[in-house]
Amino acid sequence: MSTTPRVVVIGAGIVGANLADELTERGWTDVTVLDQGPLPLTGGSTSHAPGLVFQTNASRTMSAFASYTVEKFLGLEVDGAWCFNQVGGLEVATTAERLADLHRKRGWATARGIPAEVVDVDECVRWHPLIDPDRILGGLHTPTDGLAKAARAVTALMRRAESRGAIFRGSTRVTGISQHGGRVTGVQTDRGEVAADIVVSCAGFWGQAIGDMVGMRVPLLPLAHQYVFTGQVPELVGRNDEASEARLPILRHQDQDLYYREHNDRIGIGSYAHRPMPVSLHELPEVDDVSEARQPSMLPFTEDDFAAQWEQSRLLLPSLQDTKVDTGFNGIFSFTPDGGPLIGESADVAGFWIAEAVWVTHSAGVARSVAQLLVDGRSEIDLHGCSVHRFEEFQTADDYVSATAQQNFVEIYAIVHPLQPRLAPRDLRVSPFHARQKELGAVFLESHGWERPHWYEANAPLVADLPAEWAPVARDPWSGMFDSPIVAAEAWRTRTAVAMYDMTPLTRLSVSGAGALAFLDRLTTGKMDKSVGAVTYTLALDEAGGIRSDLTVARLGPDLFQVGANGPLDVHHLQQEAAGEDDVSVRDVTGGTCCVGVWGPLARDLVQPLTSVDLSHEGLKYFRCVQGQIAGIPVTAMRLSYVGELGWEIYTSAEYGQRLWDVLWRAGQPLGVVAAGRAAFNSLRLEKGYRSWGTDMTSEHDPYEAGVGFAVRPQTKGDFVGRAALEGRAAPTRSLTCLTVDDGRSVVVGHEPVLVDGVPAGYVTSAAFGHTVGRPVAYAWLPAGLEVGTSVSIEYFGQPVRATVAAEPLVDPEMARIRR
Repeated sequence: MSTTPRVVVIGAGIVGANLADELTERGWTDVTVLDQGPLPLTGGSTSHAPGLVFQTNASRTMSAFASYTVEKFLGLEVDGAWCFNQVGGLEVATTAERLADLHRKRGWATARGIPAEVVDVDECVRWHPLIDPDRILGGLHTPTDGLAKAARAVTALMRRAESRGAIFRGSTRVTGISQHGGRVTGVQTDRGEVAADIVVSCAGFWGQAIGDMVGMRVPLLPLAHQYVFTGQVPELVGRNDEASEARLPILRHQDQDLYYREHNDRIGIGSYAHRPMPVSLHELPEVDDVSEARQPSMLPFTEDDFAAQWEQSRLLLPSLQDTKVDTGFNGIFSFTPDGGPLIGESADVAGFWIAEAVWVTHSAGVARSVAQLLVDGRSEIDLHGCSVHRFEEFQTADDYVSATAQQNFVEIYAIVHPLQPRLAPRDLRVSPFHARQKELGAVFLESHGWERPHWYEANAPLVADLPAEWAPVARDPWSGMFDSPIVAAEAWRTRTAVAMYDMTPLTRLSVSGAGALAFLDRLTTGKMDKSVGAVTYTLALDEAGGIRSDLTVARLGPDLFQVGANGPLDVHHLQQEAAGEDDVSVRDVTGGTCCVGVWGPLARDLVQPLTSVDLSHEGLKYFRCVQGQIAGIPVTAMRLSYVGELGWEIYTSAEYGQRLWDVLWRAGQPLGVVAAGRAAFNSLRLEKGYRSWGTDMTSEHDPYEAGVGFAVRPQTKGDFVGRAALEGRAAPTRSLTCLTVDDGRSVVVGHEPVLVDGVPAGYVTSAAFGHTVGRPVAYAWLPAGLEVGTSVSIEYFGQPVRATVAAEPLVDPEMARIRR
């Protein structure tokens, strides 16, 4: 008898079948897979998916998922028939902007070990002779991309999982999830109950309905997507046999939101150019006899929505002039508020997991990570951008999911800048300073619903007063898209006078109770048992020593701590860890509080006259906090500085926020105070070498290679999560490395490959123009041990940018400015 947990997987599509395979490969053989449709063609998205696997993606995690899918599917077959046809991928450009973007994507591929080249028109036509050379400017060719035969792969995965003990049951409708004492105990079906210790919903666009059975919000929206089959194309007749189906590379014409693949002597065309078409599960047709042509996930074709794209297709592929659209359908897929998949366990019902909004492209990779989470407790690939708990509560509301998912559909092939904010919905979350920021001409970007000033137009007159060494440099159109010369002026005033920063959007937690100290001590790497008023920068690790998050913990009382965190994932993690503790309370207090960062050499001159609290260096040392009043307003002042200057993070409750801003603003006028935005903030923090979790470091990195080993204090405390893994770690083979750009002007933006001695060796994480040092600054993951002064090359839109390994921090390594 198996001693492994009883696992029930809901959904026998490409994700569920992959998960059963991955679990049974790891020895978990008590696995039952249920599906409401017949096996192996169940009628979900997998059954009609065109199977295009393009590995290059803006997300490193998604690229890793896709590359594993390629690797795994290449090893699958069914009775000698292929499950992955590695015909390669070709993305063509018809505009200069798209061609430049293909160079950028080629950089992503290079940084991730995916072979790819930007090729000229002749080479594009050599790879895909049906293309009209007069319509394109070039393309990106990726030889290891290809076509997944999704339904056939399901069969192969089912057979392999069944050979290890898994059971697949089709035509079995799930009607409920049984639970007891906050844990799942089984899955109710129209054919009886199946006992379970763990339930994983891989139900695709039905995932929201399954989540509802346990009260879990699953923020996805089913949307219809058009796909057509042409009639016979003369140039393809006799080119392919039934076994191969395709020899031409899969083709994307993203300037028109179109993609193409061969089906023997026909062409399949997919379009994202039409209006978004949300689908209600209640309106889906009942299909008793599921076949390739009749499935509940295939809705009737709306011909008018495809008319313009048919004409565009005939322009790009003139061979289509001699044929017509034969058949078409509107197939249902899942979309989410940010376009990523949804992975994770219910916060309220232990043992209930989801793996939803996953396309064939990433299916094997997602399944492997979920299997690793279940069996090993962690995924080897960082999943912070995939966790279902990455969203704030308002982001799971139906209206928000609908609006954002439809916008993601519209922009799926758009060229999107990393800083580009969503257009709607906006003004969902504003700090108490918002009215004053608008009066100062704040240019707002958006993050997790918060309106965050990037710079302030009110500071434009200061640009003319900048000293020559602070003068902003001309930027290329891409890096300058969300930049302004004003950023240099705001950085200058922070370094030379004083500036006010809105820090309200940063997540704040209150951890309290008799067990709060022991709780935080167990979960973090730093010593928590310090005097009241102590502030500690610390790390939260996973069991393997990977960096789950970095935190700033202030001890406000013997049993009261304020934790500065990185977002909803930290809220979820700490609350889940505290769930079984009767003497610990974890509350998210972000929305009821606010914070102003007051930083600069004149910060003390601004704040001290407003309070009786001693803000001298002796009175309140660095990394200490105090509770008191500023002009009668109750505040907590923490002597911290993420920009590398003297100052404080000043917190108060939200109702006092505007009053606090006004008091500080008036007091700062004789000192030349400015309001400064996130662009200056990011520049200044890079000059100080301060890391940003989720960008510079993740669970894939340990503290020592990430350069934050100073936050690990095993000699001052007992056991903590990740301690054993760190004690047994090998010497780092990579390190987060500071680079400065040699020409003093070429600003990269992140994800670019870095070459050492002409060989790809790593990638950029964060970058900005360092206004204090007068040149661009970048951080990159590179081989450990590179000496200061080593020359490297960053590939930026296909062009080399010379850079040099630099000692960090670039500004004030003695910390004299902060500790004055």
